[in-house]
Amino acid sequence: AVVSTQSGHYGRDNEYKSYLSMSGRGRGTVETKKVSSELFTLTYGCMVSQLLKDFENPDEVNKQLEKMGYNIGIRLIEDFLANNPTVKRCSNLEEAAEVISKRGFVMFLGIMPEVRNWNQSKDEFSLILNDNPLAEFVELPSHCADSLWYSNIICGVIRGAMEMIQMKVDVHFVQDVLRGGETTEIRVKFIKILEDSLPAGED
Repeated sequence: AVVSTQSGHYGRDNEYKSYLSMSGRGRGTVETKKVSSELFTLTYGCMVSQLLKDFENPDEVNKQLEKMGYNIGIRLIEDFLANNPTVKRCSNLEEAAEVISKRGFVMFLGIMPEVRNWNQSKDEFSLILNDNPLAEFVELPSHCADSLWYSNIICGVIRGAMEMIQMKVDVHFVQDVLRGGETTEIRVKFIKILEDSLPAGED
C-alpha cells in the first residue's frame, strides 16, 4: 500500500470534501485553512490507496485522480478569485502561468513552483515543484512505482481551473521524485480558447 502518515479508510466523497475544506470555503482564518490543508495532506494517501484497491490498475487510478482534480478545479476557482480580487483576467498563457505559480499553488498548497522550460511559441511550460505537500512521507508500492502518478489530482485541478477562465490546456506529469525523477515536473500545454460556456464537471 501507499505509505503515509495516517492510516484508515476514507471514501472518495469525503476526500473531495476535505479538499474543498482545504480551499478555505466557509472558513474564516488562515490558521483554519492551514489545519485543513494539513489534514488533506495526511488523508490523501488513504484515498490513493483505496483507489488502487478499487481499480487494481495504476493507469486507471491516474485517470480517476485527474478527473477528481478537474471537478475540484472548476469549483475552487470561485474561492481563488474571491480571495484575490486584484487578479485580472489572464490574456495569455504567460500571465496564467504566473498566477498559477505565485497565487494558486501558494493559496491552496502553500508552495510556489518554478515556471520554467517555455517552448519557443510560448504555449507550453513546466511547473517545477521543489516541494510537494501531497507526497510527504510517501513511498510508492513496488507494483506501481513506475506507473502511478501519485499527485495526478493536481493536474486535474489545473485543467479544471483553467477551463473556468476559458483556456483549454493539457496537463500531465513529466517526472516525479517519488518515481525516481530528479525533480517533480508538471507540463502545461495550451490547446485553445474556449467559448463562454462553462464546464459542468465530469462524471
